[in-house]
Amino acid sequence: MPVGNPFDGDSPFARTSDLPYGLPPFDRIGSGDYRPAFAAGIAQHRAEIAAIGGEPVTFENTMEPLERAGTLLARVEGVFENLISTDSSDELRAVEAEVLPQLTAHFDAVLTDQALFARVAALHAAPEASWTTEQVRLVRRWYLDMQRAGAGLDAAGRARLAEINAELSVLGSDFRNKLQADTNALAVHVTDVGELDGLPEDAIAAARSSAVDRGLDGYVLTLSLFTAQPATASLTNRDLRRRVFEASVSRGGRGNEHDTRATLTRTVALRAERARLLGYRHHADYVVADQTAPSVEDVMTTLQAMVTPAMDNARAERDALTDLLHADGHDGPLQPWDWPYYARILAEQRFSIDTAGLRPWFELNRVLHDGVFAAATGLYGLTFERRPDLRGYHPDVDVYEVFDETGAGIALFLVDWYARPSKRGGAWMNTFVDQSHLLGTRPVATLNLNIPRPPTGSPTLLTLDELNTTFHEFGHVLHGVLSDVTYRRLSGTSVPRDVVEFPSQVNEMWSLWPALANSYARHHETGEPLPEGVLDALVAAEQAGQAFATTEILGAMLLDQAWHQRTVDDDPIGPDDVAAFEAESLAAYGVCLPELPPRYGSTYFAHIFAGGYSAGYYSYIWSEVLDADTVDWFVENGGLRRELGAKFAAELLSRGGAVDPMEAFAAVRGRPPRIEPLLERRGLTSP
Repeated sequence: MPVGNPFDGDSPFARTSDLPYGLPPFDRIGSGDYRPAFAAGIAQHRAEIAAIGGEPVTFENTMEPLERAGTLLARVEGVFENLISTDSSDELRAVEAEVLPQLTAHFDAVLTDQALFARVAALHAAPEASWTTEQVRLVRRWYLDMQRAGAGLDAAGRARLAEINAELSVLGSDFRNKLQADTNALAVHVTDVGELDGLPEDAIAAARSSAVDRGLDGYVLTLSLFTAQPATASLTNRDLRRRVFEASVSRGGRGNEHDTRATLTRTVALRAERARLLGYRHHADYVVADQTAPSVEDVMTTLQAMVTPAMDNARAERDALTDLLHADGHDGPLQPWDWPYYARILAEQRFSIDTAGLRPWFELNRVLHDGVFAAATGLYGLTFERRPDLRGYHPDVDVYEVFDETGAGIALFLVDWYARPSKRGGAWMNTFVDQSHLLGTRPVATLNLNIPRPPTGSPTLLTLDELNTTFHEFGHVLHGVLSDVTYRRLSGTSVPRDVVEFPSQVNEMWSLWPALANSYARHHETGEPLPEGVLDALVAAEQAGQAFATTEILGAMLLDQAWHQRTVDDDPIGPDDVAAFEAESLAAYGVCLPELPPRYGSTYFAHIFAGGYSAGYYSYIWSEVLDADTVDWFVENGGLRRELGAKFAAELLSRGGAVDPMEAFAAVRGRPPRIEPLLERRGLTSP
């Protein structure tokens, strides 16, 4: 039966937005609107679930109303979850602290509802021959979700699981908020501009702008989410490089006001308990059971097979960098804050290229329009039109409408480039609205980076990492805006975590594609293209830098596994044990190189303690197997061609979770994936 709107009054969430594509009316939403909207959304969703019934049990009277349920709550969540990450405030954090446990309890109640589970289980046990592939996968998806949520447990087990989930939701928010606060607090303040020698002029200007924003004299070097900070590749002042590095790795650590150690150790313990309660050995088993990887053992075999060649490469590069350090007049061993700096110098010597000096060729707007958008046009027939009449959630945000090759509008795309104290670190894609034919919704997607803001009137010039990240995150956006499925639960990026990075990693290939780069990589003042030979040198330098890239990411992946293969029978780890556990785990896995720490340390590993990658950070390598093989397919067949993009979109990007990801890959490639292209890319094959 239909369920009415439970709102009294004129809330901006009371009805579907009348703006194009259901874009939220940000100018009418205030922090006071969320509590009543969440309460109304939870109440309506609860009533909609209770109204699901009818005999006999059919797909139409069970799955379709289940998919229609919760649209009000999804509308509120879509706005709130985006804003708490992009423009948080004390008021929003207070709402989050109050509402998050309520949401967790509500979704636990939905997923463990015994009457609903009985209906879904009945459909799962006896699928009808007339169902489409997407309908079969929807039933399987909901059945697995409910089973993993504890719907099959007894009442006591479900109650304890609800308690665990409620506490974990609070811990995840606590970790994120503490990390954001510590990242802001530990930004490195410099008063003497001479210390910034080596930084490009626009980076110095951005550091000055950051200081002004904080009401400080001098310059502020903000911190990115990674361990290795971009500034350390350019700063000639070794002591300042050390200060920046030490600020980075100290985030969330002992003695800090925003210490994350107790939060993360409690999180690990609760995840282990939840896994045991649900019948798994540990949290890693629980996670992998819902991925494409066959088992934790398969994941570990893949990762550990890469350790020895990666470490051999890293040690060889360390020795070469140490020679440069000594030639520069410094005694003693290479330090972690030296590695990016001398790696850049080594690349300059080997390939006659100054990577830091290339920023003037990577002006943001030109990269976006003549690079990122142009690739999407060439491959998928998409075009993009800025919509200044539509307002984003922050003055920094630009809104674009996306059109297919017939000229029909298919999505909105919001882009938010700059770092600010109210925004969490890192880069990500998210959605305000998911595509669904059943609901008649079209996607509203976002792309977020954390580029230091240049002074007003100055161009935004990208580093190579920022250039690559822009193409990467836009790959996620394409996965969302090209979605063409019936059911919201299977829309866009709703695929297993260990393949969700696959389309975004493939999209990175176009950042240095010659025909494209010759169009967008133009000096922002003179319009001159990149000097001859630079593209080839960049590709060669990128391949040569795999010792660093592979070793640091393997360290983070194995650290993630170390935390999440712990069981309830293991000795507890307290906050003061975190550093020792991290060091011992890395040593045991053979990725302990003091000069090259993991991409993330435990205390600031937001992906696994405040995001969706717990026990799943391995997915970046797992997805890269598919990515490297697909890049070979594009190259073998001529690269940036419309017919190739059409096939990739039709068979994979548009299908979201409506098809098996490995079957979708095989439909594109004509066979299952091979690991050899990845090993070659990462420099892990014998000469």
